[in-house]
Amino acid sequence: MTTLTPSQAAESLGVSAETLRYWERADILSPVGRDAGGRRVYTDGDLESIDVIKCLRETAMPIRTVREFVELARLGVGTELARLQMLRAHRERVLEDLRRQQDALEHIEHKIAHYEQITGWPR
Repeated sequence: MTTLTPSQAAESLGVSAETLRYWERADILSPVGRDAGGRRVYTDGDLESIDVIKCLRETAMPIRTVREFVELARLGVGTELARLQMLRAHRERVLEDLRRQQDALEHIEHKIAHYEQITGWPR
C-alpha cells in the first residue's frame, strides 16, 4: 500500500494541499490516516476518492451535491441506484454545458475569421 504526504498527494492528483484540507473539513473527503508523528498520510484508497471528487468538482458539481454523493458512497451497498441517478443527472448538466461551450466557441471562431479578414491577419 502506497502512502503519500499531503503535498505528494496534491501534486500527484493536480490539486492543492489546501484543497485537500478544505475537502476534509467540508466532510467531502473522509478523514485520512495519520503517521506516528500525527501528519496526514494518503493511501491508494484516499487517492481514488480524491480523483472522483476532483472529477465531480471539475465538472461543476456543487459541493453540497458532492457531499451527498460521498455520503451515499460511505453507506455503501444499497445506495448504488441513488448514486447512479445522481451521476446521470450530473452527466446531463455536463453535456448541456459542453453544448453551450461548443456554441460559444463556434461564435468566437466566426468572429476571429471576421477580424482576420478585415485586418489581413495572419500574414
